[in-house]
Amino acid sequence: MPRAGVPHEFQDFLDTGNLGDDGFLEVYESAIQGEPLKVVVTVTRNAAGQAQDLAVLHRPRNSLLLFSRLMHKKFAGTPLAGRFLSDEP
Repeated sequence: MPRAGVPHEFQDFLDTGNLGDDGFLEVYESAIQGEPLKVVVTVTRNAAGQAQDLAVLHRPRNSLLLFSRLMHKKFAGTPLAGRFLSDEP
C-alpha cells in the first residue's frame, strides 16, 4: 500500500528489518506513472529508539526525476517545494 502523499502506484516490499543495533532497512519495488522504481530506505535510530537519520535511494534515474517533479508540484507554494526538481529552468 503506498504511503499517503507519495505518488507510488504500489509498493512491493522485497526486504525489511533491522540494520545493525540502531537501524532499519526496507527495499521495495514500485512504479510512478508506469515507470519502474526501486527504492532502498535506511533509518538510523537514536538512543530513545526514535528515527534520527533517514536515507532514501531511488533508481533508475529517470524515475527519480519524475518522482521529484511530481513532488515539486504537490508541494508548490510551500517551503518543501524547493527540495524537489522543478520543470522550470
